[in-house]
Amino acid sequence: MSLQRSVDPDQVGFDPARLARVDEHFARYVDAGQLAGWQIVVTRRGEIAHSSTYGMRDREAGLPVESDTLWRIYSMTKPVTSVAAMILWEEGRLQLTDEISRWLPEFADVRVYDRGSALKPYTVPAVEPIRVWHLLTHTAGLTYGFLQTSVVDGLYRAAGFDLYPPPGFDLASATEGLARLPLLFQPGTAWGYSVATDVLGRLVEVVSGQSLDAFFTDRILGPLGMTDTGWWAEGADADRLAACYAAHPGTGQAIRYDQVGALALKKPPLLSGGGGLLSTAADYHRFTQFLLRGGELDGVRLLAPRTVRFMTRNHLPEGQDLGRLSTGGFAETSFDGIGFGLGFAVVLDPVPSRTPSNAGEYYWGGMASTAFWVDPVDEVTALLFTQLVPSSTYPLRAELRQLVYAALVD
Repeated sequence: MSLQRSVDPDQVGFDPARLARVDEHFARYVDAGQLAGWQIVVTRRGEIAHSSTYGMRDREAGLPVESDTLWRIYSMTKPVTSVAAMILWEEGRLQLTDEISRWLPEFADVRVYDRGSALKPYTVPAVEPIRVWHLLTHTAGLTYGFLQTSVVDGLYRAAGFDLYPPPGFDLASATEGLARLPLLFQPGTAWGYSVATDVLGRLVEVVSGQSLDAFFTDRILGPLGMTDTGWWAEGADADRLAACYAAHPGTGQAIRYDQVGALALKKPPLLSGGGGLLSTAADYHRFTQFLLRGGELDGVRLLAPRTVRFMTRNHLPEGQDLGRLSTGGFAETSFDGIGFGLGFAVVLDPVPSRTPSNAGEYYWGGMASTAFWVDPVDEVTALLFTQLVPSSTYPLRAELRQLVYAALVD
């Protein structure tokens, strides 16, 4: 699938010289040894104004980043899972206000952490059941074990739920295990980045009667022509997969991180709707264009325009932003002026977050520093792919916004 530039930048309002600064800036990261390589795509009004690669997908093997390189997109899986849930919503098979215990009875009597230590926590009953919209907005009270910011995520780790679930768990057994752990807060009262989208993936399975990978293929990836997106890479695809790196704690240099990276080379026991997909820039470009076009691409409609607009509004309680509602544990940004929709962060006001974007822009990223955004006001989409863990190591996403919007001159 071609990702070649389809229009001269100045024809869609970009200054070519200013847009060239994107590559110049990110090349410095590679030249300094802080990234192995990257791929960037910028579009406007559905036309590719900028598409570039630099550096190595596998530095040790001397393999360059190419247009069809496969990337671990981690949490950029979450918007795909959210679209899956909203497809079922449009069909009337679930309501956003439904209690998830209707399909996942293990969540019928959840309890909420109140006080105490990880060795002796004190919990109270949930006063509000977890509902579908809580999963979509990360307001369910679930958390991640790897965050290491609360007693509850300590309980997750003690139960084996760290970066990954306990060995041998599939999605059904992991969901049951998570339901036995206390919630971080009462559902609907705060925002906490979490395994909620994994639970949402299990909900999609139960409601649809299909495994998550089958539903994705039949209802999203196949119809959108995202033929290179899947859950693991094998055979010739394994050669296209970029290696995973982490920053050396002393030097900041990118060092090989096969402990995590090699997991993508075999079928996972758990299909993670929160972070399990591999994809290419070309495939995820198609996903962003489907969103920008209001739920349709190349004559295939998966969602109604009104549904996409609804998903990309702020759904947080009382219209608050994440700067006020977040429980913490997410180090990349203060989230001031940022809301959260049904699967996406949403810019409410670019001024508090000091980003030159538009109100209404929506976005997310992945653990290995991948990122995307869709700006329906200026009709801009942008994609960044690299493989550096964690994503908070360098301000790559903020810098890409800064450079792209500085090049937009109409």
